[in-house]
Amino acid sequence: MQTTPATPSPAANAANRLSQCPTRLGAINPSIATAATHYTRQRVYGLDIETDTSRGGLDPAVAPIVAVALCGDGWSSVFDGDEVDIVRELDEAIAELPPGVLVTWNGSRFDLPFLADRARLLGLVLGLELAPDPHHRSRHEPLPGHAGGYIASWHQQRHLDAYAVYRADVGASLGIPCGLKPLSKMLGLRPVEVDRAAIHELSGEALNEYVASDAILARELALRRWPTASRSIDVVTDSSRH
Repeated sequence: MQTTPATPSPAANAANRLSQCPTRLGAINPSIATAATHYTRQRVYGLDIETDTSRGGLDPAVAPIVAVALCGDGWSSVFDGDEVDIVRELDEAIAELPPGVLVTWNGSRFDLPFLADRARLLGLVLGLELAPDPHHRSRHEPLPGHAGGYIASWHQQRHLDAYAVYRADVGASLGIPCGLKPLSKMLGLRPVEVDRAAIHELSGEALNEYVASDAILARELALRRWPTASRSIDVVTDSSRH
């Protein structure tokens, strides 16, 4: 009897093609030392926010921030509770970090402008600098009240949107989605997954675990592409600020 091999799923095909592209994905480089940047692994940080989905979660004019995670090499911190305290304490924590790179996933279009808008509404002054990025293109609608994406810096930290790195080459050339969770799973990582439309129904513990997972994944995916990703770190100049 002859058995017909099962047809691999699209996700399996994509994962296999990723595994055959070592020059694109590379291994984590413990020193993170390249010609493009001097940052060590200890100076690369992950950042992610979660917003109140009971109010839609996508418009900073109406939806507050309910949690923010900041992580580094072997550590993570979650800021939750009162929104004023979340945003203020996050800004203070970022100011105290050794100069490095803040990594987000689609932070150019969501996390950072959302944080900036909420801080403004709360009467808080942050060390976050945003400048419109004329080169940032997306098929998705921008954050309400914004025309598109941004380049950014926060106190002495530069910014890298790891989503844009993957979307520009791996996503385009291999024809795979570049959502944080699907891509992480293709690369053998284990994201925490919840119903994105019901963040407001999570317990405090579950929310903290979820937001920390996303920050850690964003940082990890950037490190896996560091020779390429480091060339996409934002540069905010005096002329670009607004």
